[in-house]
Amino acid sequence: MIDLAFVITAFATLFVIIDPIALTPIFATMTQGAPAPARRKMALRACLVAFFILVAFTLFGEALMHFIGISMPAFRVAGGILLFLTALEMLFERRTKRREGQADMAAEDAAQDSSSDDDNDPSVFPLAVPLLAGPGAIATVILLAGQVPGWAGTAAVIGMVGVVLAVVFASLLLSDLLERGLGKTGINVATRILGMLLAALAVQFVLDGLRNFGLMAG
Repeated sequence: MIDLAFVITAFATLFVIIDPIALTPIFATMTQGAPAPARRKMALRACLVAFFILVAFTLFGEALMHFIGISMPAFRVAGGILLFLTALEMLFERRTKRREGQADMAAEDAAQDSSSDDDNDPSVFPLAVPLLAGPGAIATVILLAGQVPGWAGTAAVIGMVGVVLAVVFASLLLSDLLERGLGKTGINVATRILGMLLAALAVQFVLDGLRNFGLMAG
């Protein structure tokens, strides 16, 4: 039986690191002028690709680390530091600017080669990778799966990945409404609050890793 606290922690961590609120204006910008059916197709494809990537790392990420000689405590410390840096970017608005830069680069690449409709589809890059299934999200699912070994913990993480990406899909479909409702100030405030929560979770990951190394008392 999986602890409810772990399920809530998994959902909160994934929600914060993926940050669907900050993604909505980026998606609206990248798909500006596209008809509603095309936007739904892009949002669905991005979420499905990100889901399969994150599930793959949930299932095989720890085995891959063992294969290359990385211990789970070491990965917890490194992953916690990575998540903390991401939190700092969110707190100081650097993450949103970086994501917007990645979206602009993808738009420029698509504009240079418009031989087919798929060339102008940002669903795989940069939406699925790296905006949804980026380094932070990949590190998070591996860390969460390692916290509760066994199929029950893995299933809980995969379930929360699905739930969070379902929320992302809904927010992308409502991107225009959310952007108009929250406004730039509202999105900035929400991103900073999520950044503070992520910073606290990142510190907890580091402390757990140090405790597993025996460098801290339980």
